[in-house]
Amino acid sequence: MNEIIKKNGVTYGAILGLVSIATTTLVYVTDVKLFMNWWVGGISIILNIVIGVILVSKTKKQLNDVITFKEGFSVYFIAGALGSTIASLYNYVLFNFIDPQAKETLKEMTIKYTVEMMEKFGTPKEALNQAIAEMQKADNYSLGNIFMGLIFMFVIVALFGLILAAIFKSKSPSSQGL
Repeated sequence: MNEIIKKNGVTYGAILGLVSIATTTLVYVTDVKLFMNWWVGGISIILNIVIGVILVSKTKKQLNDVITFKEGFSVYFIAGALGSTIASLYNYVLFNFIDPQAKETLKEMTIKYTVEMMEKFGTPKEALNQAIAEMQKADNYSLGNIFMGLIFMFVIVALFGLILAAIFKSKSPSSQGL
């Protein structure tokens, strides 16, 4: 693998991880309830998209404006996987060791929101009670659930990496009429 791909992937992976840590910490110290707002997730997604575009664009420039689909995908996947791993480890430490009570607060808020939504859709009382019982037992920040979330993030990173690679890949000389 090209050294530029590796270097940029790791560097930007660390940047993505640190941006995620900063965002999570800012939301955490401001108000834990903000974790439930859709726009907080939206801002995080936008930041990741912007950083991803900058990463692949910069890498293409460093490769003399020639980047293959594989190189574009690889550089983003390395960065996204590393950034997601750093973010997941931070969330695990934050919600299991630094402030386990915040985890419980988020669980209660999630249950309340879910109950409100299920009631709006006319969910039968028995199904509602069963859903509440299951959510109360669940630990969204257990090592297993953090790992499953990380696997899901790898899939999202891969999909976004495919899109970026398709956008930024260099045209072959035959398709440019050369």
